[in-house]
Amino acid sequence: MLYLFVYVDDVIFGSNNNTLCEEFVATMQVEFEMSVMGELTYFLGLQLKQLKQLKHETYLNQSKYCFGLFKMFKMEDCKEVVTLIATNFLLDVDEAGQPMDSTKYRGLIGSLLYLIASRPDIQFGVCLCARFQANPKESHFKAAKQILKYLKGTTNVCLWYPCDSSITLSGFSDSDYAGCKLDRKSTSGTCHLLGSSLISWNSKKQACVTLSTTEAEYIVVGHGCAQIISLKYQLLDYGVKLSKVPLDCDNTSAINLTKNPIQHSKTKHIEITHHFIRDHIQKGDCEIQFVKTENPLADLFTKPLARYRFNKLRTELGILDMKNVV
Repeated sequence: MLYLFVYVDDVIFGSNNNTLCEEFVATMQVEFEMSVMGELTYFLGLQLKQLKQLKHETYLNQSKYCFGLFKMFKMEDCKEVVTLIATNFLLDVDEAGQPMDSTKYRGLIGSLLYLIASRPDIQFGVCLCARFQANPKESHFKAAKQILKYLKGTTNVCLWYPCDSSITLSGFSDSDYAGCKLDRKSTSGTCHLLGSSLISWNSKKQACVTLSTTEAEYIVVGHGCAQIISLKYQLLDYGVKLSKVPLDCDNTSAINLTKNPIQHSKTKHIEITHHFIRDHIQKGDCEIQFVKTENPLADLFTKPLARYRFNKLRTELGILDMKNVV
């Protein structure tokens, strides 16, 4: 098989057969004025390091992009911090705070959002700061700079992709019930692993105010199921067919709701759009599994965590420091 990724006039290609690669190169050079740049090491700000001798692993990070951010926002000499956000930290509209240049603030948030492509560990903090782009204050900019200080000490952190990982898909979901202190909306967090490789992650404030933890967890389970369906169709293009993909949830009431169609008093107000998960469970597309409250990997995307807990989840998701593994 030959795999191609095309972005404008740049092409990444690879194959499990060297002859196919050679034929593709010859064909492209006949049709277009193109040159072969060699093994992929850098693309659209993403750095790739491949180890072939012993481990056959690939590491993906954006350290060069980070250094560019430090220079752009004059943070080259900033102090390093070990936590992204303090567990007792509260970020609000700060109406009495000192206003700041919204263009500068949005530029920082936009730059950090691009960095999420290889740094899922900063997603919750970046998305939290992104909620205040309409009228940013100095306190919001200070919180965003805290993320840069965290990055200063973790520029070598990368996503780890071992080539011997099994072709099994698993999902994890969690919610921080009424976590937003401004409107009491919950935060949804989901992530999906292919074998031991993190391939999908999301952190987002829910669109409605939920009346119970059951509803908040039920909604995020639905989001996780929808992503599983999307990933299953993508894997079909590569000849991989999966069924009953496990999706972890730490709320037994939400799990029971996915199995029981009876609308009781606590859930009758939930929008019908969130109930599609039952249909996919019956079809065998996924199955909901209970996981203890202290174990869900998706915690990283829903709330501020203590240093030990944060680092533990980061490692379990395959977000590693290259200095320790390469």
